Amino acid sequence: MNCLPVPLRRKALEQRNAVKELYVSSRPFLFSLQPLFHENVEDIFNYSAFQWAWCSINTRTVYLKPVKSEYLCEDLEGFALAPYLDLLNHNPQVQVHAEFNNTSRCYEIKATLPYKRYDQVFICYGPHDNHRLLLEYGFVSSNNPHSVVYIEKDVIFACLSKKDKQIAQKMSILKEHGFLENLTFDFDGPSWRLFTALKLLCLEPEEFNLWKNVLHGASVSEGNEKKRLELAKRICLHLIHENQEAMQKVSVLKKARSELQEHLHMVEALRLEELRILQASAEVLANLTSVVSSMT
Repeated sequence: MNCLPVPLRRKALEQRNAVKELYVSSRPFLFSLQPLFHENVEDIFNYSAFQWAWCSINTRTVYLKPVKSEYLCEDLEGFALAPYLDLLNHNPQVQVHAEFNNTSRCYEIKATLPYKRYDQVFICYGPHDNHRLLLEYGFVSSNNPHSVVYIEKDVIFACLSKKDKQIAQKMSILKEHGFLENLTFDFDGPSWRLFTALKLLCLEPEEFNLWKNVLHGASVSEGNEKKRLELAKRICLHLIHENQEAMQKVSVLKKARSELQEHLHMVEALRLEELRILQASAEVLANLTSVVSSMT
């Protein structure tokens, strides 16, 4: 768990706690089923069994429009298990159309591209990045076009100049307007949200009154542009170093903990994908810096 990127680690812990809370809240109902079993229900419906059941539902269900019934809860979510569906592997590059056909009474999946006989048929679980795929499905997809690197506010803060006396105020504005969430790098460089947040953080005292314009996408000055590119590069290099250190830890653990090979391989694949994204972003930022410098 400690080898995972911080944003994913936090989500994994949140998910673990949510499953634990769901189990605790479900225990009265589960234990009320004792008359139906000869065995002790505490041995049958233990936390390990509950985790298995939750993972089976969470990773294998598909959406199905709920059917109204006096025997079902009114706020029932529309999930269904479709036999054999989980035999189809995920590929982020393919497109399919999937839904329940009310006429044939079957769940149908139609590929938008032709397949040759004996070729493996893939489906797409959705436009998910590798954090989502690992958290929800337990695997990482190589060359995933939806992959991004998430940036925590603590990383941004660590890369800021401590001489700026308006940092706290700027961070408060970004938080209030939702600009400290979903800040990312991808293969094309920093996202618009990240660049916007960095633009505001790089405002000089005499430019600070322009912060509302910045949040709406307005440019400020050449000096601000240079500063935000430099800040973006510092953040990118910080994360590159962090990923390299994490991969070294994984390499050591792979030699010491043979029972964790499968898990560590996925963490290594995730870290390697993030490293490729950050290196591509660093190149994009270097090119942008050259363009800005040539214009001054």
